[in-house]
Amino acid sequence: MIGAIYPGSFDPVTNGHLDIIDRASKVFDHLIVAVLENPRKPPLFSMEERVRMLNSIIDVYNNVEVDYYRGLLIEYAQKRGVNIIIKGLRAVSDFEFEFQMALANRKMDCNIETMFMMTNNMYSFISSSIVKEVASYGGDIKDLVPPRVYHVIMDKLAAFRT
Repeated sequence: MIGAIYPGSFDPVTNGHLDIIDRASKVFDHLIVAVLENPRKPPLFSMEERVRMLNSIIDVYNNVEVDYYRGLLIEYAQKRGVNIIIKGLRAVSDFEFEFQMALANRKMDCNIETMFMMTNNMYSFISSSIVKEVASYGGDIKDLVPPRVYHVIMDKLAAFRT
């Protein structure tokens, strides 16, 4: 069985993320969507909330699971016995950072490969940060996020405004 990990902060999950999940699920026998705790970026949503959001949208896939990790991605991949990491790319700026990370990961474990997937061009401008900013100013994010998580995001941001 060929498995892969698609890591990210998913704070919140966007249609761009869902596009990568959908496409990677068709390539690999098993896909782990791994929510990371990134100490450099304080999240809007807790780890549990992000896992719940992702679980609410992956029920249509029988080969996708959601998990979370803290620490090094390479160590998590080793622990899970997976040797392919999927990274979604929106722009050249994403590639520069992800390329450095892929090289660092390869240095730590040369048996784990990083595969890059270009996002669908209709999602190339979407990021979790943009979704949060647009929504926080009352902008419409319905076309940017999966329908099942739209109200979760709007409710969370409404709680901050009150």
